[in-house]
Amino acid sequence: MSPSNQQIMGALALVADPESGASLVEAGMIRDLQVRRRKITVTVATSDPGGSPAAAISKRVTEALSALDGVKDVTVDLVAATPDELTGQGKAGARDRSLSGTPGPAGTVAPDAGAGRTAAPLGHEQGRPNPFGPRSSTRVLGISSGKGGVGKSTVTVNLAVSLARAGHDVAVLDADVYGFSIPGMLGVYDVPAVSDLKMTPPVAHGVRCMSMGFFLADEQPVVWRGPMLHKALEQFLVDVDWGAPEFLLVDMPPGTGDVALSMAQYLPSSEIYVVTTPQPA
Repeated sequence: MSPSNQQIMGALALVADPESGASLVEAGMIRDLQVRRRKITVTVATSDPGGSPAAAISKRVTEALSALDGVKDVTVDLVAATPDELTGQGKAGARDRSLSGTPGPAGTVAPDAGAGRTAAPLGHEQGRPNPFGPRSSTRVLGISSGKGGVGKSTVTVNLAVSLARAGHDVAVLDADVYGFSIPGMLGVYDVPAVSDLKMTPPVAHGVRCMSMGFFLADEQPVVWRGPMLHKALEQFLVDVDWGAPEFLLVDMPPGTGDVALSMAQYLPSSEIYVVTTPQPA
């Protein structure tokens, strides 16, 4: 049986970039991840795909993933990082060296001795608390479906507006990054404002809303995989000024993919409601 995406990302989080000392995951260097029939293909963005540091990254990633149960083969694709990615890697390197100690053997990041800290959850940066963690009073409702086209987003919007009309403080997170439709259903097209490095979600019908649709042009495709989806969901949670809503409704993508796994990690107390329609298939 192949390892889960979470297990793979957990192993990659322990692999350090030989140049910066930063975790590959924290530095945003994992561009893509695919798992099929116990074979893992991971794409890593680096400053010099043909240099010796890149060769060291390939070796470390291969060793880390090959050690997981159920892995038959590992392929590491090295690609050139964009300027934005390079900037992120530099910042992450400085942060990891100050918070997580120095690189240990085989590229792992060793914690400082006696520091007395616990490691942050995968993909969750120190100093950026999740407002919907276990202690939050917000009731998180994940609206999901086994397939597309069954009215999941319609249920999400109608439930959110109904709760708002009943006097509740309601917010909606459109986590269906491939088929975002919440902004159109609510009639919201304003780009979120930014204040104190946090985004302020637009409001319509008494409902605060955040969606990938605010940041993409019409007909622009989204081709993200696990790590990038995981990071996007984290940013929508911690980089948005949600306030303290009574209800947070999350419009999830159809099926049981990467976003569902990320939700289980970031929103452990969420309730999941599955929208279905009567049909033979």
